[in-house]
Amino acid sequence: MSDQPAVISLLKDLVRFPSLSNEEAAIADFVEAYVQQPGVSVGRHDNNVYFWIGDGPDCLLLNSHLDVVPPSADHPYEPFAPTEVDGQLYGRGTVDAKACGASMTTALLELAAEGWTPPNGKLMVALTACEETGGPYNGLDDLRPHLPAIHAAIVGEPTALQPCVAQKGLLILRIEAHGTTSHAARAHLGDNAILRAMRDIQRLDTHTFDREDPFLGNPTLAVTTIEGGTARNVIPDRCVFYTDIRSTPAYTHEELIAEISDLLESNVVVHSKRIVPVATETNERIVQACLRAIPDAAPFGSPTASDWMFLSDVPTVKLGPGHSERSHTANEHIALTDVVEAVSTYKGIVQAYFS
Repeated sequence: MSDQPAVISLLKDLVRFPSLSNEEAAIADFVEAYVQQPGVSVGRHDNNVYFWIGDGPDCLLLNSHLDVVPPSADHPYEPFAPTEVDGQLYGRGTVDAKACGASMTTALLELAAEGWTPPNGKLMVALTACEETGGPYNGLDDLRPHLPAIHAAIVGEPTALQPCVAQKGLLILRIEAHGTTSHAARAHLGDNAILRAMRDIQRLDTHTFDREDPFLGNPTLAVTTIEGGTARNVIPDRCVFYTDIRSTPAYTHEELIAEISDLLESNVVVHSKRIVPVATETNERIVQACLRAIPDAAPFGSPTASDWMFLSDVPTVKLGPGHSERSHTANEHIALTDVVEAVSTYKGIVQAYFS
């Protein structure tokens, strides 16, 4: 059993930092100082802090993020003043994902204090910046070239301490329908781009993707925005709409783009394909370690993205305390018993992985 005051106190300290994306310097300074303990090596790159025990080549990475989304106006308590009520801790970041960071940190520090080191390996925790923005800069992506080769990883996100082994991606396409303009009174002289777009939207509405992922099912597609026309009396020569495709590991993004392009008469332009789907086979060592360490483990697939996409070349499991549906909500809170349990869970997985 972990030292409850240590992990809970650490979580409360982390929540007190209003560490919005791109504003993580102060919390990174705190973490860097906090983990300066005997037997623990510490590194820093920008506002990304990483620390480890062991010096062997087999490196297991535990990663979570320091940044949080901005609070909303209707929090029941001050969002950056951690408030304990009936065994629950309220505050921005309690679930997403400072409980993961506090638990991972405490697990490593406890193992170090117990004199445990990974045989022929290295246990590393990296708490990184700018996970929530979805922008061009991501802390883990920026940090990876400065880390040793990673052999397996756990990404800390709220999964109720169940192992997530597959995660959807996001592919956004801009569909451009082109026609010929004319006066609306002589519509037959033009080629209405809105009608072209309409035909393509109907094709998309009835289209199904054949390949099914065992944990995530089929990819989904939704038309989300549309814009066309310049005046009420002019046949439009251009209409643009966007599709949101939630992809699965059953397809590469390139395969999805080709399938949609072949289906439509309009031009298909890639708006974003950065968030790739990822998955880890259940026979991988890190998944098997989770199954041994968690008695009621039930591997599942997640629709939400995370920094796992920057570890797509590494066998990875997404796992952490808390419930994902509370992320980014004004009522964000976590059971303190779940945070304590997460420490022993992470320690159990680590020791099972290296055993």
